[in-house]
Amino acid sequence: MLDKVDVAIIGAGTAGLAALREVQRRSDDVVLINKPPYGTTCARVGCMPSKALIASANAFHARTMLDTFGIAGAEQLRADIPAVMTRVRELRDYFVQGVLKSIKDLGDRNIEGQARLDGPNRVVVDGHEIEARQIILAPGSSPIVPKPWQKFSDHILTTDSLFEARDLPARMGVIGLGAIGVEMAQALSRLGIEVHAFDGSDHMAGISDDKVAETLRQSLSQEFAIHLGVEVDLAEADEGVKITWGGESVVVDKVLVAVGRRPKVQDLGLKSLGVKLDDKGMPEVDPNTMRIGDTPVLFAGDANGIRPILHEGADEGHIAGLNATSDEPVPMDRRTPLTVTFCTPQVASVGKRAGDLDLEDCLVGEFNFSAQGRARIMQENYGLLRIYAARDEGRLLGAEMAVPAAEHTAHLLALAVKQGLTVYDLLGMPFYHPTLEEGLRTALRKIARQLPPCGISDLAGCAPLNAEALE
Repeated sequence: MLDKVDVAIIGAGTAGLAALREVQRRSDDVVLINKPPYGTTCARVGCMPSKALIASANAFHARTMLDTFGIAGAEQLRADIPAVMTRVRELRDYFVQGVLKSIKDLGDRNIEGQARLDGPNRVVVDGHEIEARQIILAPGSSPIVPKPWQKFSDHILTTDSLFEARDLPARMGVIGLGAIGVEMAQALSRLGIEVHAFDGSDHMAGISDDKVAETLRQSLSQEFAIHLGVEVDLAEADEGVKITWGGESVVVDKVLVAVGRRPKVQDLGLKSLGVKLDDKGMPEVDPNTMRIGDTPVLFAGDANGIRPILHEGADEGHIAGLNATSDEPVPMDRRTPLTVTFCTPQVASVGKRAGDLDLEDCLVGEFNFSAQGRARIMQENYGLLRIYAARDEGRLLGAEMAVPAAEHTAHLLALAVKQGLTVYDLLGMPFYHPTLEEGLRTALRKIARQLPPCGISDLAGCAPLNAEALE
């Protein structure tokens, strides 16, 4: 094992691999230290296996609407859960193998073991010391299971264990309705499982806009039982585990705990850096350089708690790797905030959310997809889009939505926010007919009515025809 290197990277997740790629552009004197398993949270237990399960669930759920398209015989279909889970694992393993290829040529510079800091320039790996000019921390995170619930381990699942299940029980509870909790609750329900879902918040999937949150609640409540604003307890039951809340209870076979993930920093030795730590034991990190104070240590990825999303983790690894190999700080602007939850309707936020703004000082345009032409044709006519713009000039600030194909509308709006476009700038762009994006145009037009009119020669002033088939 090497005793001295230029850069040591702790963690082989998305951020760590992005940092490795950036460092290797300038130096081969780097080590990657990781305590197995390898494969990144996204590929192994997160983004990819969850989307594989959602795809199977949505395919099976489509049978419930086939009769509206004039297609008969859907009642003959059934979900083979073991086959579904086998497909999920096969796809998961495929994506993990793709990740592993990126480190196969590291040789003895890929070190398996538990790393711990021993000062700002020293890493200890299972008793062996490595001195490094720069250190990049990307240790990742692990799912949280509250201590009182750990005694029910035989009945508890997390996303780290869900996709290993060979079969799924008839009744499941889902505790925690952030992005992953909402996605999995709906997917399990669509596969024919009785689902009871809970969250202490009044909103799901990270939504801060009250109207969008209520639209999502109404939509998902048609598919499975949702209990918001409640605290739950678990207790033993003869036929599984009992979930109790507010004087009510239900017995399920297993509980998926999705209350969040904890940074893997408990044994990382952050105290040895000599910097101030907050009440959670976390240091302050510059989000534009990823550096911890004036130390030679950088901190990237979901463990730092800044933006625990894959594309942000990759960016942070890139920023950290660049700064670890540069003589001067290289601060980089961060991307427009963008999140997507892959339930139906899809949930997305772009730029500033309602919770970041005083909506009384903004112009708000909204559109309900219940009567949108393309959405009705596809039997996806549900959901609400809300757009926020600056009152003085109509510059786009952000949006929240729970709508069909939100992932596409959100990317379009992210580009607009990044470019500083106004409502009229977007209305001057083509909107093809019939598309779901025409709903975005309607929301923009509602804001435009609150602004001074555009010039007579500007096509942004083209008004609606007020006919559903033509909008």
